[in-house]
Amino acid sequence: MSPALSDAERRNWLRLARTENVGPVTFDQLLQRFATAGQALAALPDLAQRGGRRITLAAEAAVDKELTDGAALGARLIAACEPDFPHALAALDPPPPLIWARGRVELLDRPSVAIVGARVASAAGQRFARGLAAELGQGGHIIVSGLAHGIDAAAHEGALATGTVAVLGGGVDDIYPPEHRDLYARIAEAGCVVSESEPGRKAVARDFPRRNRIISGLSRAVVVVEAELRSGSLITARLAAEQGREVLAVPGSPLDPRARGTNDLIRQGAALCEGAEDVVRALDGLRGFREPDRGYAAGGAGEPDDALREAVAALLSPTPVSRDEIVRATRAPAPAVFAALVELALAGRAELLPGGLVATA
Repeated sequence: MSPALSDAERRNWLRLARTENVGPVTFDQLLQRFATAGQALAALPDLAQRGGRRITLAAEAAVDKELTDGAALGARLIAACEPDFPHALAALDPPPPLIWARGRVELLDRPSVAIVGARVASAAGQRFARGLAAELGQGGHIIVSGLAHGIDAAAHEGALATGTVAVLGGGVDDIYPPEHRDLYARIAEAGCVVSESEPGRKAVARDFPRRNRIISGLSRAVVVVEAELRSGSLITARLAAEQGREVLAVPGSPLDPRARGTNDLIRQGAALCEGAEDVVRALDGLRGFREPDRGYAAGGAGEPDDALREAVAALLSPTPVSRDEIVRATRAPAPAVFAALVELALAGRAELLPGGLVATA
């Protein structure tokens, strides 16, 4: 990792991350192509114009307000290149460019286990999650969850004494559900609250998959206690598997719809969890996370011409494919194809996805 960013470059990172059509993958590609976020910002309008449309950079006033609002909350803005950025999260490909953290930031680099599950959870499920969190916490693990009703809240409550992290879809001050105001306050005091979104933002549906990616990304293992077949908790489990984390599920009665998702996870190969010892056993032998060497430095990207750019665009569809497939189909140099994809993404004509995938926007 690099040393802490200067105030000016931190501001540039934030402005680049908040610019339209710049998601984590596009941000990562831009930082690999240009020496600094400031240079990427300067090049952005021309890159988007090549892709087929004009782009509006995030307003400087909005960036200033976000920094002021975060400071007023006592929250810290941490960039993915900085030493204080959680190592487990930095190992994602790509990580979120920036996170806001409120509370005990040092907890983010402790060994962590996520406990997630149904919002409308049974009393037995909540009791299990609370007890599992307490036992894992006593064993030295930080418990990560999403502050939602049901299993999430029970997991946080069980780990308050030993350390817990709440990951929010909105800003670090977006308490949802509102009934968890007291729980939120206790976590902010004794644990840590994390968000990828700007302070003051109210969560909307599209924010929760990003939140789930951070929940799994911070954790060495994800335990699903109760979940129906169509559940956000199963999205978290899928992301965890893609990120190389351990996935465990608590079995339940086939007569309870809340057990269908967890039983299906076990059927697909998730480890069965009946207590903390199962989690510890699953973690035995798990190696540490190695951060990818992204080489945030200038150079290395070819300059695509109009013909290549349009050839790449014509190959895209709503079905995600590997960027390497696009390279093979065009028979063009990989750096030029990747540069064309970034330009198309900035223009809103492509969507760069984690795992090296790309689709039409």
